[in-house]
Amino acid sequence: MAWIEEIEASDATGELKTIYADLVKQRGKLSNILKVHSLNPGSMQKHLDLYMHLMFAKSGLSRGDREAIAVAVSAANNCAYCISHHAEALARYEKDVSVTRAIRGLDFIELPERLARMLSYAVKLTREPAKITERDIEQLRESGLNDRDILDINLVTAYFNFVNRIALGLGVSFSADEVEGYNV
Repeated sequence: MAWIEEIEASDATGELKTIYADLVKQRGKLSNILKVHSLNPGSMQKHLDLYMHLMFAKSGLSRGDREAIAVAVSAANNCAYCISHHAEALARYEKDVSVTRAIRGLDFIELPERLARMLSYAVKLTREPAKITERDIEQLRESGLNDRDILDINLVTAYFNFVNRIALGLGVSFSADEVEGYNV
């Protein structure tokens, strides 16, 4: 549910019906963040393609790293929808609940240096993008990240800023049932 009209799966036709069916087949269910695109199925498909590439394609970043960035960026933006979804996903990769709690609270001091620097960069890029300097990139390299990794951190950060603004700007809601149980 959102503040704008959405087309339910039972009412979908044409391209939207096909996209919905593919989503349910691939992910097990339809998320509200994608359903909010239902009036523009082309944007829904492009959004999904970008998400799948950034979060699942081969990268020097682990899936856990990417989910940690998602949670940190969403926490910095105060986006409860994305925090809930991606903290749930992060829990699949990070078994220590104190780490997830620290990321949600934007408290990176006790985290491993590589992860702390990645998340600090992501939050700075989210909150003060004009203050990013070459030194920020150098610090990422000093943590063992290569330029492709840094690009991927930047892209995942930018993506979640984009999605947070969709969720917050259109009032995308969630429930425990909607957050849990995705195939990927």
